[in-house]
Amino acid sequence: MKITISKENYLKAILEAEAEGETVIAATLARWLRVSAPAVTMAIRRLKRDALITVRKNGTLVLTAEGRAIASRLLNRHQLIERMLTEIFGMEWYKVHEEAEHMEHAVSEDFEKLLVEKLGDSDFCPHGNRMGVETRGDRLGRGLLPLDQAAAGQQGAIASIYERDSDLLEYLDSLSIRPGAALKVAAQNVDDTVTLEVAGNRVQLGRPAAQRIWIKPA
Repeated sequence: MKITISKENYLKAILEAEAEGETVIAATLARWLRVSAPAVTMAIRRLKRDALITVRKNGTLVLTAEGRAIASRLLNRHQLIERMLTEIFGMEWYKVHEEAEHMEHAVSEDFEKLLVEKLGDSDFCPHGNRMGVETRGDRLGRGLLPLDQAAAGQQGAIASIYERDSDLLEYLDSLSIRPGAALKVAAQNVDDTVTLEVAGNRVQLGRPAAQRIWIKPA
């Protein structure tokens, strides 16, 4: 069985969508990977043939043990590359996801070991997400709170930010909203926005953006 870049991308997307609490069906992959429905159908057929996924009667896609191992390995390499780009080359945190998406497929096992030796131990990627797979339940378990659910007056620090939307990441950075930044929720507004005090400024975020940000309450 040949593991192609396309197969790796689909497997990792399933793993990450699961972690975000989504029920993974064909339409989920089309949205996550920005590909057509026919392309997803063909990919699912190949992944099922290679015993990397199973498809339940309701259309839900589930990784097999081998499929999950491949996806987890690719995610780990992705996060190591993100760390390399920020810690060694000084690339902006909001740019490294896109770069790592291209580079992760070319990392050999030997180079992965060298990256681990060079970078040392760290529990987090540049976006504040734990290395490896972390679910919404895991984040709640370590005391984090989605920003859209934080009450007015809540203070804390930004713990992690959803990394798959590069335009959103760059916009947040322009507002000084980045991992580690201190903030205060000034108001949860009736127009479905959140008013924040961050870096000495008051800024507003729409709820869809706020849902992508997790904070560590003070």
